[in-house]
Amino acid sequence: MSFDSLGLHSSILRAVQAKGYTTPSPIQEQAIPIVLTGRDLVASAQTGTGKTAAFALPILNRLGPHKKPGPRVLILEPTRELAAQVDENFADFGKFTDLKRALLHGGVGYGKQRADLLAGADIVTATVGRLLDFLNERVLRLDHLQVLVLDEVDRMLDMGFIKDVKKIVSLCPKNRQTLFFSATIPPEIQEIARFALKDPAHVTIGRTRSVNESVTHAIYPVAHHLKFPLLLELLKKTEYKSVIVFSRTKHGADKIARKLKAEGHTVALLHGDRSQGQRKAALEGFKNGTLEVMVATDIAARGLDVAGVTHVINYDIPATPDDYVHRIGRTGRAAAEGDAFTLVTPDQTGELRAIEKFIKATIPQLTMEGFDYKAKAPVPAPGQGAGPRPPRQGRGGRPGNAGPQLGRSGQGQPRHHGHRPDGRPTSGQPQRADHRRGDDPSPRAPLPGTTGGKGSGGQQRDKDRAPNPFIQKGRPGAHWQTRNSGRR
Repeated sequence: MSFDSLGLHSSILRAVQAKGYTTPSPIQEQAIPIVLTGRDLVASAQTGTGKTAAFALPILNRLGPHKKPGPRVLILEPTRELAAQVDENFADFGKFTDLKRALLHGGVGYGKQRADLLAGADIVTATVGRLLDFLNERVLRLDHLQVLVLDEVDRMLDMGFIKDVKKIVSLCPKNRQTLFFSATIPPEIQEIARFALKDPAHVTIGRTRSVNESVTHAIYPVAHHLKFPLLLELLKKTEYKSVIVFSRTKHGADKIARKLKAEGHTVALLHGDRSQGQRKAALEGFKNGTLEVMVATDIAARGLDVAGVTHVINYDIPATPDDYVHRIGRTGRAAAEGDAFTLVTPDQTGELRAIEKFIKATIPQLTMEGFDYKAKAPVPAPGQGAGPRPPRQGRGGRPGNAGPQLGRSGQGQPRHHGHRPDGRPTSGQPQRADHRRGDDPSPRAPLPGTTGGKGSGGQQRDKDRAPNPFIQKGRPGAHWQTRNSGRR
C-alpha cells in the first residue's frame, strides 16, 4: 500500500513525498483511514513506528484551509521535547497549507506563545502546565475545538498529569474527535478512555509490552564500582554512530556526562533541571551529529525521534519494566537495526527478572572480553572521605531520623529519582523553636562562661546553638540528612 491509496489531499501527499516517505507503516496504514472518518481512536504501537504521522496526516487533511477563530486541534504532550517534535512534524506535513500553529510549553517566555494564539492558531501543541496557564488567563478558549489528541498518555499518567488532563478534557466541546496514541495502554488508562472517548476504534500494532525486533539486547553484569570503567570499555569497543546513555537520576546524569567529557567524548546532557536553552542545544547537537553521546534521564525515553541512534546503554537499570521498553525504543527506529546494553549490578537481579517477564523474553548476559572484572574499588585520596556518612544512631543503637534512605548502590542516591525533601521536620521530629523569630517558649540560660548580656548570650548563643535539623552536605552527590536531637 502507498500513501496515495489512503485518500489524503494532494498538498499533504506532496509534503509526505518531500520527507522521503513512500510506504505507510502498519500503524499509519490502519489508523489514518479511521481518523479520516472522524471516529474516536485508541492506538497502541511500539516506539519508532510512526505514530505521530498516523494522526498528523489525517488531521491536516480534515482541517482544510485556515479558519478563525481557533484552535481547531489540540495535541497534549507530557514533555517540552515531545511537544516541540510534534509541532515540527505538523510544520513539515502542513508546509503546503496555510494552517497556523502554536507551540506552548514551559521553560520559555509567554510573549511569542501568546502572540501565536491571538493570531488564530488552527493547531495547538502543548504541555499540560503551560496550556492551563493560558486557559486560566482566558487567552485561550477551546470552544471551537474539533480534534483532541492525547499523546503518550501512559507517560502523562506516570507524571501525575491525569487530573489536569481530565480538567482540560472537561473544557472541550462534547462534539469532538478524541485520539489516544501511546506505546503502551496500561489498565489505569481505561478509566480515562471511558471518560474522554465515545465508542472508539482500537488499533494495536505488535505486542504492547514488546520492543522492536530489530533491536539486539544484552545484559552486562558488573560490580557497582566498575560500571563507569565498563561503560568506557563498551564505548571504546563498539562501532556506534550515536548512543544514548540513560541514568535514573539527574545527579547521576551530570556525573556521567562530566566524566565522559574528561575522557574526550562529545556529550549532550538532557534532564529536567537543565534550562530550556540547554535542553534544546543538547538535542540539536545530538541530532546533527556534533555530539556523539547523549546522557539523559527518562525525559528522553518517550517518543523522541532521533534518526540514526545505533545504541542505547542503560547505565542504571530502569525504575520500571515499562521504562525499559521506552528507553530501548530510542534505537532501531523505522525498522533500522540497533543495540541495547544494560549494566546490572549483583543486587538488581529482581529488577532484571521483572523486565524479562514484562517483555516475555530472556535477555542474554554477556561479558566484555579483556575487561578486568576483579579490579578493586579505588581508595579515596586523603581528605576526600569515603562517601556519605551512615545514618546516626539513636538511643539503644537504633537508627534515628536519618532522612531519605540510601539507594542500593550505597552512593547516597534516593530510591526514587526526583524526590527532594521540603525542609520541614519529618513526622515525630521534635520542633525546635526559632529564637530569631521570638517564638522561644521559655528563656534560655546563659552559655557557660558568659553573663547572658549583650554580645555574649545573644550573638554567641546563636553561633553555638545546635544546627538546623535539616542540613545539606557540601560535597557533590550528598543528599539531605536529619540530625537526631536525642529527645523522643
